[in-house]
Amino acid sequence: MRARLEIDKLVYGGDGLARHEDGAVFVPFVLPGETVDAELSTKSAGVRRGVDTEWISRSDQRTDPPCPVFGKCGGCHYQHMPHDLECSFKVEILRETLSRIGGIGWDADIPTVRSEPLGYRNRTQIHFARQGRTSQAGFLAARSHRLVATHNCDINSPKLNALYRAVERMAADRRFPSSLKTIEFFTDEDQVQVNLPRRAGPLPKRFWAKSASALGVDEPGRPLDYRCGEEVFQVSGRSFFQVNRFLAHRLAALAIGTAEGRLAIDLYAGVGLFALPLARRFREVVAVDSAPSAMRDLRFNARRAGCSVRAVHLDVDVFLDGFSGQPDLIVADPPRTGLGAPVVRQIVRLAPPRLHLVSCDPATLARDLKLLLAAGFALLELQIVDLFPQTYHIETVAILERRS
Repeated sequence: MRARLEIDKLVYGGDGLARHEDGAVFVPFVLPGETVDAELSTKSAGVRRGVDTEWISRSDQRTDPPCPVFGKCGGCHYQHMPHDLECSFKVEILRETLSRIGGIGWDADIPTVRSEPLGYRNRTQIHFARQGRTSQAGFLAARSHRLVATHNCDINSPKLNALYRAVERMAADRRFPSSLKTIEFFTDEDQVQVNLPRRAGPLPKRFWAKSASALGVDEPGRPLDYRCGEEVFQVSGRSFFQVNRFLAHRLAALAIGTAEGRLAIDLYAGVGLFALPLARRFREVVAVDSAPSAMRDLRFNARRAGCSVRAVHLDVDVFLDGFSGQPDLIVADPPRTGLGAPVVRQIVRLAPPRLHLVSCDPATLARDLKLLLAAGFALLELQIVDLFPQTYHIETVAILERRS
């Protein structure tokens, strides 16, 4: 069934929202005010998607995407609009989500920290599909394992694009291992780290021998020293690090702010992006993470930097349940699932005067803030750090303080 749809607004996830007699319809790659004719998908979770879209009217704010496979590759969602407009939509989406899920009417300004909207990524995954006796390199289509072949990615750094072209040439060689389906690169524009999925298994030695000259790497997972602001972080193959090479240090600065004191706790600490600069402001820093690779890197990074950080390898909820005392500051950067009620309860029990919460999902942020505000915290500031231009992802820094 096809339908004529008028796009009301953009929603989190990259789609536009249209109203239809049968309910809400989500349509990708549109702008508010546009009218489209689209095929309606089967209902899933009470909503439909608009596919096979034809435009009846287009917004005068629409721009031509720089990437020839935009709309086919699943990596980008917003290349059809100027970056300024993208940032303003993200602010609107954050406000609406806070109100709808958290009951939080935030009318104050939400500044957006921006970077170059292209060439910002320091990490990428390249996928391979067998074509006869050779392999083809590319990225994956949205909601699919279908390969989209291309020769460049506009949001990847220059080094990543050079690596892509090199591995594309390697894949065209019939000796390229057919078992290799995905390869990941991480770079500081000088050093290169290559990572393989855990299920990939061992690859032939001749592959790594050729990789040493073609890619500049001779084995997977070797740690890379990544400079971010004034700090240098060892990042191993299984460790998380922020992907925006222009804004990671700005995110750390905002998450820490001007706070200083006796004790700071860094929850979901990773390799120490926040813990190291915190250790230069606080007499004691406790950094907690459940990932063994990140903990090894954090301990090494603190030792090399001469920082006193107590690294605790535990799930955050388990650590908090056994911790007593009142920290001056808690900094938390949870995954997309957010803090959750058990962790919020423990934070409330510890009653830190300040809580700095970094979120990569507006919905779980709204849920967590609702719980924190009900428990006596006050929201002082909200800022967006646009770590993922051209995509729907929204990174938010929320500054809270505990009210008596």
